[in-house]
Amino acid sequence: MAKVNGSKSVKKPSSKKDTSIKPIKDFLGSRSLPAPVDRLEDVRKRARRFRDKFLSGPQVVYYKSFDLVRVPYPTKYALLNAFSLPTPFLHIINRLFIIQYKTSEGIKTLLFSPSDVDANAETPFFKRLSQSFGPFQNIGKKIMAPTLNTVEECLKQVGLPPEKVDYISFDHLHTQDLRKWLGANGQPGYFPNAKLLIMKEEWDSVQGLLPPQSDWYCPNGSGGISMDRVILLDSDTELGGGVALIKTPGHTYGNHSLVANTPEGIFVTSENGVSADNYNPLKSNIPGVRKYAKNTGMEVILNGNTLEIGLDQYISMVLEKEIAGPSLRNPEFYNVMPSSEMSGFWLFPGTSPTFSFGQLQFGNIITH
Repeated sequence: MAKVNGSKSVKKPSSKKDTSIKPIKDFLGSRSLPAPVDRLEDVRKRARRFRDKFLSGPQVVYYKSFDLVRVPYPTKYALLNAFSLPTPFLHIINRLFIIQYKTSEGIKTLLFSPSDVDANAETPFFKRLSQSFGPFQNIGKKIMAPTLNTVEECLKQVGLPPEKVDYISFDHLHTQDLRKWLGANGQPGYFPNAKLLIMKEEWDSVQGLLPPQSDWYCPNGSGGISMDRVILLDSDTELGGGVALIKTPGHTYGNHSLVANTPEGIFVTSENGVSADNYNPLKSNIPGVRKYAKNTGMEVILNGNTLEIGLDQYISMVLEKEIAGPSLRNPEFYNVMPSSEMSGFWLFPGTSPTFSFGQLQFGNIITH
């Protein structure tokens, strides 16, 4: 029986349009060819053309990432079919991104992946994992899943008032409880002026999940939120100078990726993969990954906890790396900065990434 999430939202979508948000048409029809390999190569060509055009355009005003929380995550999902050691878990660091960019309406501020760490802990998979420690649950959390920062603390660090945030967005809504940020059931949200930018397919999915999906979504995480606070996107979208949201379906039907043009090139962010190794496995030193890629011909390694549409996720990851291009820090890997990035941990042998980005900052924040 299908499981209904119960996250019914109130009111119809607002008819008021933000004139700084514009559709991108570069990838229209790119996945309509009948043969998967033809779809892949068509997407690759379009991504390279889009990269050249995007690089020639404006850069963001400000870009900074913050570590929020370390979370244990099954290796069988993070490195789908590729990891060769018996280590059951690895660590991923969930991050917040603050991006500011120019628009015809002035400077806009986007928070990408602003996770409510405490509320998100109610996600069924992670709640069961926490409860498995029994009477040592609190100790286990401090060791295995320590909170490093909260969203509120990150904003205070850079002097950004909550009312200055224009938008929040997530590559998809796994684990996310949105109610604290946007308000729900008549209660005000922490960000009084912010609107959620989300692909329509992702929003629709959350309204009625199937069991393979619901284990990864926070129960009622969007319940009671007024649709006046939500902007549903139905295409690739330009937000302003140097910032775009590109549809990358696969991990979920409504997955999208953040694309930001910075002084260090284009950075692409999602959770289709959890490390630089996922996007160039032939250069990976993680046990088993390079061998698996050689034996199978896999160009990328999927983050596969849900695999809503696996072939599309594979194509989406190629799209991401082609838009991003090689990293200036390590040209053997691509400028794909996962929203939750794999991080080495002494309790999880063999799970250190070959290359990682860590925290990034470009430009100076505008707070007035």
